[in-house]
Amino acid sequence: MKFGIFYELQLPRPWAPGDEHRLYQNALDQVELADRLGYDHAWQVEHHFLEEYSHSPSPESFLAAASQRTKNIRLGHGIFQVTTNHPTRVAERVATLDLLSSGRCEFGMGESASITELEPFGVTMENKREIFEEAVRAIMPMFKDGPSEHAGKVWNIPLRMVVPKPLQKPHPPLWVACSQLQTLTKAGEWGMGALGFQFVSADAAHAWVHAYYNAFVKRQKKLADYKTNPNIALVSFFMCAKTDEEARARADGDTFFQFALRFYGQSADRRRPAAGTVNMWEEYEKWKKANPEQHAASLRGGLIGSPDTIRRKLKKFQESNIDQVVLLNQAGKNRHEDICESLELFAKEVMPEFQGAHPELLKWKERVLNREIDLAEIDTTAFTDRYGGTMKGIAPGTQAATQGVRAAE
Repeated sequence: MKFGIFYELQLPRPWAPGDEHRLYQNALDQVELADRLGYDHAWQVEHHFLEEYSHSPSPESFLAAASQRTKNIRLGHGIFQVTTNHPTRVAERVATLDLLSSGRCEFGMGESASITELEPFGVTMENKREIFEEAVRAIMPMFKDGPSEHAGKVWNIPLRMVVPKPLQKPHPPLWVACSQLQTLTKAGEWGMGALGFQFVSADAAHAWVHAYYNAFVKRQKKLADYKTNPNIALVSFFMCAKTDEEARARADGDTFFQFALRFYGQSADRRRPAAGTVNMWEEYEKWKKANPEQHAASLRGGLIGSPDTIRRKLKKFQESNIDQVVLLNQAGKNRHEDICESLELFAKEVMPEFQGAHPELLKWKERVLNREIDLAEIDTTAFTDRYGGTMKGIAPGTQAATQGVRAAE
């Protein structure tokens, strides 16, 4: 399998002058280190207005900066919100990054899953899928040689030459965000790579890999004329240290990430509290104090532990034929120094074994795509929890959050 690193650029309160600058510079240092260590991908999200959870509204800027500090690691939009950006601007920025990185851009697309992000751009939870699909149809011709035009329900774009054109032909690899597990099947139908932004067990991964490839092979219906990308990547919480105890002590930010997901995800349309009304880090600290056993259980999940522990867990994912595991290390208040040491230890003692086995995965995939292997149709209804399974007892839900939601409605 391949390995990526993943950035939301989280910044819990309290905020001090210089914190955002330090956050960005540390993340760039980490990507540069990952490139030297042989990691395959670096993924960067696009989010808007999500205080503490993500200070990353402009992934194209971050990835462009990373392109000048790296040589081999592939730089992924994970994802570009095509519902809140004009199609022409998306195509221009993706092509620019591909040129700046000498053909290392990966183009992940998504809708956004929160009314807090969509509403200021005039998009609703009800029409975001329709807008997403039209955006794909508008963008793809812009990568081709010559001018293009688009006439649709959302956009009417007259005949224009969109420049520059991407270095990779016909375009950078296409991915789609799967913040809901059911969207993994949809990604297969669309013929795009699936970026699974959820946190699943090995059993769940096995079921969803089958669902994805069966949709890709048997029920594919592309949205436009583009090159397909049969790949599935799943995000996992991550911290590698010499012992399990040390890794868990350094990974507190991972449980903050889970807390924030569930805290926000249980409200209607994943609406965030009104701007500035909730200190998420304080809410998390309250929850942690009240739920020590659940906090400890969460730190036993994911890829958190010693090299031997992580190796044992990864073997289960390897058996599921996951193409890529995306490691979430920058979360909450995880320390820059611990993140770097984690990346280094994993790259030295664990990663080479699994990267070396990747050719065998490619052989399996080729047989699946050629219909030489018929994958079982596994019922996925038992595998729908996207939060990690152990973060119980989080309401939407504290008094402050409830007041914030009411104020925003």
